[in-house]
Formats: sequence, C-alpha cells, structure tokens
Amino acid sequence: MNNNIQDFTEEENDGYIKIDRYNESKIASIADHYKDILAQIGENPEREGLLKTPERVAKSLQFLTHGYDINPEDILRSAMFKEDYSQMVVVKDIEVFSMCEHHMLPFFGKAHVAYIPNGHIVGLSKIPRVVDAFARRLQVQERLTNEIRDCIQKTLNPAGVAVVIECKHLCMAMRGIQKQNSVTTTSAFTGQFAKETTRAEFLRLITANLH
Repeated sequence: MNNNIQDFTEEENDGYIKIDRYNESKIASIADHYKDILAQIGENPEREGLLKTPERVAKSLQFLTHGYDINPEDILRSAMFKEDYSQMVVVKDIEVFSMCEHHMLPFFGKAHVAYIPNGHIVGLSKIPRVVDAFARRLQVQERLTNEIRDCIQKTLNPAGVAVVIECKHLCMAMRGIQKQNSVTTTSAFTGQFAKETTRAEFLRLITANLH
C-alpha cells in the first residue's frame, strides 16, 4: 500500500480495513483539478465558502472509490468455515451506495444476496462487505450485480448464488430524463438458482416481511 496513505480507522482482526484513508499526493492533484473546474463553471474558487471545497471533494472521491484498494475474495476467505449445512442462506436489504461511471453521480438502494453452501459457510458480515467492496468503485448496476455473484461463486464454490439489486440513479433523477421515482432492478444467478422453484423461494424470502 502507498506509504502516503493515512488511515483514519482501526484495522480489524480479519485483515479487512474499513477504509477512510487518503493519499495526500493524490488529494493535492485532484484538488487542483477541482479548483480549475470551479472556475470553469463560473465560480470563484477563492471565496470563503469554496476555499476548502477542492480538498473536501478530493477526499470524498477517495472514500467513495476505496473499493479499488480491497480484494473482495480476501474478505470471504477470512471467515470461511466448514459446515454441514446445505439450505439457502439469505442476507437481504444490504444498503448499496455507488457512483455511476457514466456521469459520476450516485446510485443507491438495496442488495439481496443468497447462496447455498456446499461444504463451507461464511461469516454473515462478509456478504455486505463484499457488496461494499464492489460498490465503492465507479460502476454500472449490471456489472456490480455480476461481480458480487461471481466473487461469491468463485471463492465459496457454493451450490448456487443469487443476487438482486434495486437502486435509484441520480443520473436519471437529476438530469436527462428526470424521473425521480424510477427504480432499476438487476439480478444474477448461478447453480441451483437456475431452477425456477429455488429462485422463487429466494424471491419470496427477500420480499417477505419476516422481522
């Protein structure tokens, strides 16, 4: 890892770090560009309210894209356990915050993830962390859905994986077509979830109010 990076959170025992880290040289470079951008849009980057804005934006971008510094497979491997359990494991309503790579505007919503163990289970908190690791990059929702599915399938080798993501996209709400209430849903399945009955059970569980 770059020695110029400063960590502002504690390292956890599983080798995964909740990233709130800044590369000071990159901050300075990105901030300089944003200072120019402020001037280009007709603002005065020297006025009081904007003096620290370029630096704040640079730090914000580093946080919002810190997934590039994380290996999601390592997150799963840090908490894999042999277990004789072969029924569906579902983690639903995982908050998703990402940035559209086309306009660099946020999209956000929920992810629902399930897998059917095949000799190994994984610590439940690792599933949301994998979602975050891929979401904290410039993304399109379709690729994000596939990346989560493929990572879990490759690392755990389960009997099947299911991922459904529902998000609102500010690139649709704030500009362009300007439809504030539209929601985009994407899905990806492997293995046993290719069967209609298994997929239907998963969809029933993520829509049921069980808690």
